[in-house]
Amino acid sequence: MYQVTKDTIVYDIMLNAPETRPLFERIGMHCLGCAYATGESIEAACTVHGVEVAPFVDEVNACIAENS
Repeated sequence: MYQVTKDTIVYDIMLNAPETRPLFERIGMHCLGCAYATGESIEAACTVHGVEVAPFVDEVNACIAENS
């Protein structure tokens, strides 16, 4: 099963687990295919958007597990 960490690149998550897109959009991460997403870790994205990274990573992984 695919799992993410705080170091996983946002674009890689979109490629491997597109079902998580609504989670990112809900917290204001709408540029999921832009240049930033191709090199930005989930930790960096959370920092920019004022979101605690650990709970968000847990939520993303739970979504992936539910859809596996």
